[in-house]
Amino acid sequence: MSLPRLIVGLGNPGREYEDNRHNLGFWFVDRLAGELRVAMAPQGKYYGFAGRKDELWLLKPTTFMNRSGQSVAALARFFKIAPEEILVIHDELDLPPGSIRLKQGGGNGGHNGLKDIQAHLGTPDFWRLRLGIGHPGDRNEVINYVLKAPRREEQELIDRAIDRCLLAWGKLAAGDYAAAQQALHSKAV
Repeated sequence: MSLPRLIVGLGNPGREYEDNRHNLGFWFVDRLAGELRVAMAPQGKYYGFAGRKDELWLLKPTTFMNRSGQSVAALARFFKIAPEEILVIHDELDLPPGSIRLKQGGGNGGHNGLKDIQAHLGTPDFWRLRLGIGHPGDRNEVINYVLKAPRREEQELIDRAIDRCLLAWGKLAAGDYAAAQQALHSKAV
């Protein structure tokens, strides 16, 4: 069982993207940083905002979503963090708002951030915390959908999902992914 050493929230930098569904990973990392009292600061050599508490790094890439791997790989290689010690938090079209799935490895489901991380790490074997945003119903609308703010009722469901993930943080931080999966997938933390 390996402990997570790098928590990555995916999103796009810039004020115009702050409230977009695609920035859900940033929302999570901001909340976790607050809970852990980790100061996030620009780190040019890691292409993002990063902060550290003991051996745990938090990272928000500023490379834009489709180049997230550049940031993740830069920090992971410098600190010799293995893929199985990385947890990536991202928005998930294939899950309804408020749904959570924790898994290791697998495909990228067309998510450009995951695709780039897999390419830069040379493996899909990192952990993912998939937070549902729902699907617009038409694949031609996906880009517009992820680059817009959730409706109020969706935002409430997403915020509650983030709350549940933070409640399960102790299990995640301890590397007890099975217990975290059980708690997150069952809605009981």
